Amino acid sequence: MFLKVRDIDNIMECFAPPILKEDYDNVGLMVGDKDAIVTKILIALDCTIDVISEAKEKGCNFILSHHPLLFNKPKTVTTDTLVGKKIIKLIKNDINVYASHTNLDSTKGGLNDIATEILGFNKYKIIQPSVNSNNGVVRSGLGRLVVLDEPIMLLELCENVKKTYNAEYIRYVGRDNDLIKTIAIINGSGEDFFDESIKLGADCIITGDTKYHGACDLLEKNVALIDAGHFASEWVPFKIFGEKFKKALLESGYDNEVIISQSTSEVYKLYKV
Repeated sequence: MFLKVRDIDNIMECFAPPILKEDYDNVGLMVGDKDAIVTKILIALDCTIDVISEAKEKGCNFILSHHPLLFNKPKTVTTDTLVGKKIIKLIKNDINVYASHTNLDSTKGGLNDIATEILGFNKYKIIQPSVNSNNGVVRSGLGRLVVLDEPIMLLELCENVKKTYNAEYIRYVGRDNDLIKTIAIINGSGEDFFDESIKLGADCIITGDTKYHGACDLLEKNVALIDAGHFASEWVPFKIFGEKFKKALLESGYDNEVIISQSTSEVYKLYKV
């Protein structure tokens, strides 16, 4: 069967219903034609200029990204802006872009679940249930809370996070030998979940994109923090989701090649003297 953009739209909506997205978010088809036939599919965290070039070079006319190309409605689409350059390049090369963001974080089997499970935790609950969980969408929401049967030392947990996320480095707050019993896990940027995590009894929070003052507050509250970075905490789970997506295509009768982006990489570099 020929795979069309609208078919991917339908498959992704089954995985991560748009109703689960946060109010500030924008998900779904960003640029494209729902009736276009799909060749190859590129999986990328962000729709960057390099990713668009990679899609063109590899014969992919569909990019599935986690972060939306369009958060806000652009006032113009010209080469004077970065977003404008991207949109024009996509259209000129007949490349469609679809984003599944906070809805994919929230959904059952989505990035929050994947992140928690690859860290080795199979029993967990949701930190912030989706307000739309009662609209036919079960067990969805942001953040996962794990209560361990046996405590683990903070330094050992740090090593597990670094290895699992294949991170060049991580940052952490707390004493190396602190015993951790209850862990909050939020992929990407999770500082907004600090207070709720603590209320639920978390004595360690694993996330990314944390700021100095938030980390200071956790230190004073005797709550450990492991910051693996925004990129690492999302790219590894999103690549795993890419395999789920590929399997769903095959089960639906499509055998389009699904390619993991090679130009998707950590933005920050670590300067070593």
